[in-house]
Amino acid sequence: MRASRHLSALTSVAVLAAVLAAADPAGAAVDPATARVSATTAVGTHNAYEQGTYAYLAQALDARPGMIELDVWPDVITRQWRVSHSNPLGNGNNCVAATSAAQLYTGTRNKNLEHCLDDIRLWLAAHPTAGPLHLKLELKTGFSSRTGQGPSQLDALLAARLGAAVFRPADLRGGYATLDAAARADNWPTRAQLAGRVIVHLIPGTVEEGNPTDTLWTDVEYARHLAGLATAGTLASAQAFPAVHRAAAGDPRTRYADAALRPWFVLFDGDASAYVTGGIDTAWYDANHYLLIMTDAQNVPPAVANTDPDAAAARVAELARKHASVASADWAALPGVVDDVLPRG
Repeated sequence: MRASRHLSALTSVAVLAAVLAAADPAGAAVDPATARVSATTAVGTHNAYEQGTYAYLAQALDARPGMIELDVWPDVITRQWRVSHSNPLGNGNNCVAATSAAQLYTGTRNKNLEHCLDDIRLWLAAHPTAGPLHLKLELKTGFSSRTGQGPSQLDALLAARLGAAVFRPADLRGGYATLDAAARADNWPTRAQLAGRVIVHLIPGTVEEGNPTDTLWTDVEYARHLAGLATAGTLASAQAFPAVHRAAAGDPRTRYADAALRPWFVLFDGDASAYVTGGIDTAWYDANHYLLIMTDAQNVPPAVANTDPDAAAARVAELARKHASVASADWAALPGVVDDVLPRG
């Protein structure tokens, strides 16, 4: 073990001990490895697919983040799934066309989504104790069902490339009527049970949300997809969880006019500053065992730079107390923080 890694591990232990002491003066420890995924807080790396952040996606995974994010565009001309921050017709990423773990750190980059998924599968197979890994997909312009790039096609791609590594909505649902009922019963597995697994969630994209002609966003379209599959008895084919996007007080699912869709949302994704400073009762998410993704953690006042590991670790602890499941930030330069896992709440 390198000295820097050893020191970062000690820092993580110290932060964990401080959080436990504040939450429980008696010092009763909670082991994140044996806790349910709903009871812990991990750290996400924003836009880990960009070459300016990591040369290869596998290097992002080497840092052991709790979550990575891919920006996905359905290329309506070639009908391919592109991964890029701003190019809808091309790729701009650090994914390679690897067929073995040995090929993850070499070769031509800028590959389609399927290759990014291959990289994740290969890396997890080589690191079976890692994870669970949240994989957030932002569909920049939403689905494009008219070009054969709808929810069913995305499910098929995820299943083909990630296979049994995916923790599916049906796995959470179990024998419960809906995802909401399963979450409130805390039917989430432990982190140890989810080692080597991926939890995929979908949010509407920035272009989609800014398009006044787009009246069917990713979250609603995929929730309808889940509800339809459940009715047909084929929910097992679904590979992802739709997330309610953007922080809001109360139960944000009330924004959906079709109340029948609301029980299919158990993940929530919004700006960390809004959750921390906006008077939102984040304990509600924890009490119901919903997963809460807090983004741009570095911007919660006072802002934390990617050169200050102590402040970043303290911020993660702060958001853990605020009931985040994932604190996502631009802290790729702080590997000793990226791999932190703390008790939630």
